Amino acid sequence: YVRFHLISPLIQQSAENIVLFDTFVNILSHNLGEPAYEADVAQLEYKLVAGEYGLIIRVKGFNHKLPLLFQLIIDYLSDFSFTPAVFEMITEQLKKTYYNILIKPETLAKDVRLLILEHGRWSMIDKYQTLMQGLSIEALSAFVTAFKSQLFVEGLVQGNFTS
Repeated sequence: YVRFHLISPLIQQSAENIVLFDTFVNILSHNLGEPAYEADVAQLEYKLVAGEYGLIIRVKGFNHKLPLLFQLIIDYLSDFSFTPAVFEMITEQLKKTYYNILIKPETLAKDVRLLILEHGRWSMIDKYQTLMQGLSIEALSAFVTAFKSQLFVEGLVQGNFTS
């Protein structure tokens, strides 16, 4: 089991940054779909999660091939690229996801409660409005570059691994 949390102070600076981060993680997951398929067949599991303060990478499975899968994820992260068509597809999916959160009373109530309790939190309404105003490909590219330049990493490795 390998878990790394790539933390960046950049994410919580604005609602736009949170939306750009969600877009980035979704595109990264989309890009990894085909190359990581063989790992999935070999019973290796991975998950990319857009956490509140950074990207969480979780990988688990048999230890002899796990580093290869982790390296694949890191390679795609470091050489991040996307096409305009993928960008459009992911932003449309995010619009639906955000909207679905807003129309469910229990998730909206949770969001409002956390907004009251946590200092500096951006509401789902802020994120949805930012996304509806439109994101640019250039803004995403600039955000990803800035994100990769301002990272703090926490990691956990469990199992049959050597140091």
